[in-house]
Amino acid sequence: MNRGRLFAWTAFVAAFAALAYAVNLTGSVSSNHNVVYKYSTFAGGTVEYAIWLGIVLAIGAGHRDLFALRRPVSIGGAAGLAIVVLVGVFIVEVLVDLLPIENPGKEQGLTPTHWEPAHAGAFAANLVLFAAIAPVVEELTFRGLGQSLLAFLGQWPSIVLVGIAFGLAHGLVEALLVLVPFGMALAWLRARTDSVFPGMVVHGLFNALALVAAVLG
Repeated sequence: MNRGRLFAWTAFVAAFAALAYAVNLTGSVSSNHNVVYKYSTFAGGTVEYAIWLGIVLAIGAGHRDLFALRRPVSIGGAAGLAIVVLVGVFIVEVLVDLLPIENPGKEQGLTPTHWEPAHAGAFAANLVLFAAIAPVVEELTFRGLGQSLLAFLGQWPSIVLVGIAFGLAHGLVEALLVLVPFGMALAWLRARTDSVFPGMVVHGLFNALALVAAVLG
Protein backbone atom coordinates (compact mmCIF):
# COMPACT_ATOMS: atom_id res chain seq x y z
CA MET A 1 0.00 0.00 0.00
CA ASN A 2 2.90 2.33 0.73
CA ARG A 3 4.90 1.44 -2.39
CA GLY A 4 3.39 4.33 -4.34
CA ARG A 5 3.95 6.70 -1.42
CA LEU A 6 7.57 5.61 -1.13
CA PHE A 7 8.10 6.21 -4.85
CA ALA A 8 6.49 9.66 -4.60
CA TRP A 9 8.55 10.60 -1.52
CA THR A 10 11.78 9.40 -3.13
CA ALA A 11 11.04 11.26 -6.35
CA PHE A 12 10.23 14.45 -4.45
CA VAL A 13 13.37 14.35 -2.30
CA ALA A 14 15.54 13.48 -5.33
CA ALA A 15 14.07 16.33 -7.38
CA PHE A 16 14.47 18.77 -4.50
CA ALA A 17 18.10 17.71 -3.95
CA ALA A 18 18.88 17.97 -7.67
CA LEU A 19 17.42 21.47 -7.80
CA ALA A 20 19.32 22.51 -4.67
CA TYR A 21 22.63 21.28 -6.10
CA ALA A 22 21.92 22.91 -9.45
CA VAL A 23 21.32 26.25 -7.75
CA ASN A 24 24.25 26.04 -5.32
CA LEU A 25 26.90 24.56 -7.60
CA THR A 26 26.16 26.71 -10.64
CA GLY A 27 26.02 29.87 -8.57
CA SER A 28 22.55 30.70 -9.88
CA VAL A 29 21.94 32.40 -6.57
CA SER A 30 24.84 34.41 -5.19
CA SER A 31 25.78 33.89 -1.54
CA ASN A 32 24.69 36.70 0.70
CA HIS A 33 25.65 36.14 4.30
CA ASN A 34 23.21 38.81 5.41
CA VAL A 35 20.02 37.37 3.91
CA VAL A 36 18.75 36.81 7.45
CA TYR A 37 18.45 40.59 7.71
CA LYS A 38 15.88 40.73 4.90
CA TYR A 39 12.12 40.29 5.24
CA SER A 40 12.08 38.94 1.69
CA THR A 41 13.99 35.90 2.93
CA PHE A 42 11.27 35.17 5.45
CA ALA A 43 8.49 35.70 2.90
CA GLY A 44 10.11 33.57 0.21
CA GLY A 45 11.10 30.87 2.65
CA THR A 46 7.65 30.67 4.16
CA VAL A 47 6.07 30.21 0.73
CA GLU A 48 8.65 27.56 -0.20
CA TYR A 49 8.08 25.59 2.99
CA ALA A 50 4.31 25.89 2.62
CA ILE A 51 4.49 24.33 -0.85
CA TRP A 52 6.95 21.72 0.42
CA LEU A 53 4.66 20.81 3.32
CA GLY A 54 1.66 20.62 1.02
CA ILE A 55 3.42 18.08 -1.20
CA VAL A 56 4.56 15.97 1.76
CA LEU A 57 1.11 15.99 3.35
CA ALA A 58 -0.41 15.00 0.01
CA ILE A 59 1.97 12.02 -0.25
CA GLY A 60 0.98 10.83 3.22
CA ALA A 61 -2.68 11.82 2.94
CA GLY A 62 -5.02 9.72 5.02
CA HIS A 63 -2.24 8.13 7.05
CA ARG A 64 -1.41 10.47 9.94
CA ASP A 65 0.56 7.69 11.65
CA LEU A 66 3.21 7.90 8.92
CA PHE A 67 4.28 11.29 10.27
CA ALA A 68 4.93 10.00 13.82
CA LEU A 69 2.91 12.89 15.25
CA ARG A 70 2.47 11.23 18.63
CA ARG A 71 3.60 11.72 22.19
CA PRO A 72 7.07 10.29 22.93
CA VAL A 73 7.12 7.00 24.81
CA SER A 74 8.74 8.86 27.73
CA ILE A 75 8.96 12.65 27.99
CA GLY A 76 11.90 12.50 30.40
CA GLY A 77 13.69 9.89 28.32
CA ALA A 78 13.10 11.89 25.15
CA ALA A 79 14.53 15.02 26.78
CA GLY A 80 17.67 13.16 27.80
CA LEU A 81 18.16 11.66 24.35
CA ALA A 82 17.54 15.05 22.75
CA ILE A 83 20.34 16.58 24.81
CA VAL A 84 22.67 13.77 23.77
CA VAL A 85 21.88 14.37 20.09
CA LEU A 86 22.25 18.15 20.37
CA VAL A 87 25.62 17.92 22.14
CA GLY A 88 26.76 15.21 19.76
CA VAL A 89 26.05 17.22 16.62
CA PHE A 90 27.88 20.25 18.00
CA ILE A 91 30.89 18.02 18.73
CA VAL A 92 30.76 16.75 15.14
CA GLU A 93 30.60 20.34 13.88
CA VAL A 94 33.63 21.33 15.96
CA LEU A 95 35.61 18.35 14.63
CA VAL A 96 34.63 19.13 11.03
CA ASP A 97 35.69 22.76 11.53
CA LEU A 98 39.21 21.46 12.18
CA LEU A 99 39.39 20.00 8.68
CA PRO A 100 40.96 22.03 5.82
CA ILE A 101 37.63 22.71 4.13
CA GLU A 102 35.16 25.57 3.96
CA ASN A 103 33.21 26.03 7.16
CA PRO A 104 30.01 23.98 6.66
CA GLY A 105 27.98 26.65 8.42
CA LYS A 106 29.07 29.26 5.89
CA GLU A 107 28.75 27.13 2.76
CA GLN A 108 25.01 27.67 2.56
CA GLY A 109 25.54 31.42 2.54
CA LEU A 110 23.01 32.14 5.27
CA THR A 111 25.31 32.76 8.23
CA PRO A 112 25.39 36.49 9.10
CA THR A 113 28.81 38.10 9.33
CA HIS A 114 27.94 40.43 12.19
CA TRP A 115 25.04 41.81 14.19
CA GLU A 116 23.02 44.64 12.66
CA PRO A 117 20.62 46.15 15.23
CA ALA A 118 18.80 48.10 12.53
CA HIS A 119 17.58 44.82 11.04
CA ALA A 120 16.58 43.14 14.31
CA GLY A 121 12.98 42.72 13.16
CA ALA A 122 13.93 40.90 9.97
CA PHE A 123 16.42 38.77 11.90
CA ALA A 124 13.70 37.77 14.37
CA ALA A 125 11.38 36.84 11.52
CA ASN A 126 14.05 34.70 9.87
CA LEU A 127 14.92 33.12 13.20
CA VAL A 128 11.32 31.89 13.26
CA LEU A 129 11.72 30.64 9.69
CA PHE A 130 14.91 28.68 10.31
CA ALA A 131 14.33 27.63 13.92
CA ALA A 132 10.60 26.85 13.82
CA ILE A 133 9.09 26.55 10.35
CA ALA A 134 12.00 24.77 8.66
CA PRO A 135 12.52 22.17 11.41
CA VAL A 136 8.83 21.27 11.51
CA VAL A 137 8.57 20.79 7.75
CA GLU A 138 11.90 18.98 7.41
CA GLU A 139 11.23 16.65 10.33
CA LEU A 140 7.80 15.74 8.97
CA THR A 141 9.44 15.05 5.61
CA PHE A 142 12.41 12.98 6.69
CA ARG A 143 11.99 11.64 10.24
CA GLY A 144 8.23 11.52 9.82
CA LEU A 145 7.04 10.34 6.43
CA GLY A 146 10.39 9.20 5.02
CA GLN A 147 11.45 7.12 7.99
CA SER A 148 8.03 5.47 8.19
CA LEU A 149 8.06 4.55 4.51
CA LEU A 150 11.58 3.12 4.78
CA ALA A 151 10.86 1.18 7.97
CA PHE A 152 10.39 -2.08 6.03
CA LEU A 153 14.17 -2.09 5.41
CA GLY A 154 14.91 -2.30 9.14
CA GLN A 155 15.70 0.31 11.78
CA TRP A 156 19.35 1.06 10.99
CA PRO A 157 19.07 1.01 7.17
CA SER A 158 16.16 3.46 7.43
CA ILE A 159 18.15 5.69 9.83
CA VAL A 160 21.14 5.78 7.48
CA LEU A 161 19.08 6.40 4.34
CA VAL A 162 17.04 9.15 5.99
CA GLY A 163 20.25 10.83 7.16
CA ILE A 164 21.75 10.72 3.66
CA ALA A 165 18.55 11.99 2.06
CA PHE A 166 18.36 14.83 4.59
CA GLY A 167 21.95 15.86 3.85
CA LEU A 168 21.58 15.73 0.08
CA ALA A 169 18.35 17.75 0.16
CA HIS A 170 20.36 20.79 1.27
CA GLY A 171 22.38 20.80 -1.97
CA LEU A 172 25.72 21.30 -0.22
CA VAL A 173 29.05 19.46 -0.35
CA GLU A 174 31.34 20.13 2.62
CA ALA A 175 28.33 20.53 4.90
CA LEU A 176 27.38 16.89 4.26
CA LEU A 177 29.97 15.99 6.89
CA VAL A 178 27.68 17.61 9.45
CA LEU A 179 24.26 17.30 7.84
CA VAL A 180 24.33 13.55 7.26
CA PRO A 181 25.38 12.66 10.84
CA PHE A 182 22.83 15.19 12.11
CA GLY A 183 20.12 13.63 9.97
CA MET A 184 21.04 10.16 11.21
CA ALA A 185 21.09 11.30 14.83
CA LEU A 186 17.62 12.82 14.45
CA ALA A 187 16.40 9.60 12.83
CA TRP A 188 17.86 7.61 15.74
CA LEU A 189 16.08 9.95 18.15
CA ARG A 190 12.80 9.39 16.31
CA ALA A 191 13.32 5.62 16.45
CA ARG A 192 14.08 5.67 20.18
CA THR A 193 11.17 7.93 21.11
CA ASP A 194 8.65 6.77 18.49
CA SER A 195 7.83 10.43 17.89
CA VAL A 196 8.82 13.19 15.50
CA PHE A 197 8.41 15.93 18.13
CA PRO A 198 11.79 15.55 19.93
CA GLY A 199 13.58 15.86 16.60
CA MET A 200 11.70 19.07 15.82
CA VAL A 201 12.86 20.55 19.10
CA VAL A 202 16.50 19.51 18.62
CA HIS A 203 16.52 20.65 15.00
CA GLY A 204 15.05 24.02 15.95
CA LEU A 205 17.48 24.54 18.83
CA PHE A 206 20.45 23.63 16.64
CA ASN A 207 19.44 26.11 13.93
CA ALA A 208 18.69 28.85 16.46
CA LEU A 209 21.95 28.40 18.36
CA ALA A 210 23.93 28.34 15.10
CA LEU A 211 22.41 31.64 13.94
CA VAL A 212 22.81 33.35 17.29
CA ALA A 213 26.39 32.11 17.66
CA ALA A 214 27.24 33.45 14.20
CA VAL A 215 25.86 36.87 15.10
CA LEU A 216 27.57 37.05 18.47
CA GLY A 217 30.82 35.73 17.02
